[in-house]
Amino acid sequence: MTVFVDDMYRYRIGAFRGMHMSHLIADTDPELHRFAVMIGMKREHYQGDHYDVPLSMRDRAIAAGAIAITYKEAGAMRRRKVVEGTCGSPDEARAWYRAWLRSSG
Repeated sequence: MTVFVDDMYRYRIGAFRGMHMSHLIADTDPELHRFAVMIGMKREHYQGDHYDVPLSMRDRAIAAGAIAITYKEAGAMRRRKVVEGTCGSPDEARAWYRAWLRSSG
């Protein structure tokens, strides 16, 4: 199971009600939900394709094996999951996204 957690908390968009938030994503919903339960997330934080996690939960996710990625990688990986059914690799996420934009425009 590969789960990823981004660094959205570093950006203004990552601020929510005084908290610093990140996205938790995975290739499949079942693996994402299993991981979320394992680190103590509530299902109500599920946002359709990701969990919104506060900074303290982000640290817990990384300690439990989630791979830290950037906010931009997460955005590209979420789009790739919609298009191809898999998040793909963070190393190639942004290049994949740029190629996808060129081919769909």
